[in-house]
Amino acid sequence: MSTAARPAYFDRTHTDDLIAFLSASPSPFHAVASAAERLEKVGFRRVAETDAWDAAAGGRYLVRGGALIAWYVPEGATPATPFRVVGTHTDSPNLRVKPVPDTGSAGWRQVAVEIYGGVPLNTWLDRDLGLSGRLVLRDGSTVLVQIDEALLRVPQLAIHLDRQVNDGLKLDRQRHLTPIWGIGEVTEGSLIEYVAERAGVAASDILGWDLMTHDIQPPGYLGRDKELLAAPRLDNLLSVHAGAAALASVAGERLPYIPVLAAFDHEETGSESDTGAQGPLLGNVLERSVHARGGSAEDRARALAGTVCLSSDMGHAVHPNYSERHEPGHHPLPNGGPILKVNVNNRYATDAVGRAVFATACEKAGVPWQSFVSNNAMPCGTTIGPITAARLGITTVDCGIAALSMHSARELCGAEDPHHLANAIRAFLQG
Repeated sequence: MSTAARPAYFDRTHTDDLIAFLSASPSPFHAVASAAERLEKVGFRRVAETDAWDAAAGGRYLVRGGALIAWYVPEGATPATPFRVVGTHTDSPNLRVKPVPDTGSAGWRQVAVEIYGGVPLNTWLDRDLGLSGRLVLRDGSTVLVQIDEALLRVPQLAIHLDRQVNDGLKLDRQRHLTPIWGIGEVTEGSLIEYVAERAGVAASDILGWDLMTHDIQPPGYLGRDKELLAAPRLDNLLSVHAGAAALASVAGERLPYIPVLAAFDHEETGSESDTGAQGPLLGNVLERSVHARGGSAEDRARALAGTVCLSSDMGHAVHPNYSERHEPGHHPLPNGGPILKVNVNNRYATDAVGRAVFATACEKAGVPWQSFVSNNAMPCGTTIGPITAARLGITTVDCGIAALSMHSARELCGAEDPHHLANAIRAFLQG
């Protein structure tokens, strides 16, 4: 473990920008737009998958749905130049609107939702929820919509009607998670009509939508000394933001690698989609980048042989009220720096080679770091790391930030750690 000293003060500029990023990114589609905006400010340009790509040096990015792949080709790069990839994901567990959304019961108007990802259901009770996502119009265009108002709420049953609630709350996913948004008669089409009005489009032009709920309470610092950050979607927009910031900061440098940010969608549901890590998107981008610079299949193989992926996702800080559920010798804490995530059964992709790469990056950046391994009696989560390693055959290391309340509607981490992570990623991309 690194023994780098913590700074005597903390510049909150990075974390302040993360708060702005989180607030502007209630859905994967908004997260992609927010990351792209930051990259464009330093000269990255968007390319289409249907266009031919050129060999010129510079920054590029592409967007497919809720996924973004961005890369910077430095001056002097050859077809066989290896890549340094930062892997993240844009999606978070939440409640998503069903195809027929208008429903109700007992005189209440409600919105039918489906549970997305591994959601601690109780964390979505009695919260003021907004609505966000994308609308696909008749002409094929896409419009983003973000309603940051108290539009929906999933009300909890009063204790007078459930005297055993404190002995263990049991929620039926179908019956108990349907949010209310008014009273009166249910009218088919009313939700989409309302959303269309807020988006400034005609409801008759909307042929498809991906809409989801989000907690409208803004992110903010927490604690006596404001040393903690409480926010929604830290898993995993914190890593998306850190990766975009790091990539933007190395653009223009003469580098021995081609730095890449891969922000996938659908990690929380297994990554099995055209925008997920199990799909061909990243592999296609890397291959096309080689070919755009005049490379052959041999050059691609050489480039991937020297490529390393840093899979960055949130991890578990030791919980003070449940410390027995953690591995006794590994107790990551907030503001202790990024965590190296290890599992010998390959739920994480880290091995000794990856550990050395991670440690070198942290030492170069001057940031502390910690190790995480699960309690042997507890199941271990997983990430896009093993998927990326297996699909592309590249060295991959899993890291992240220590947090509490993972997958909750609102999570908690150290306020210094986002900056630590961004600096470590920057050093990793520089090689």
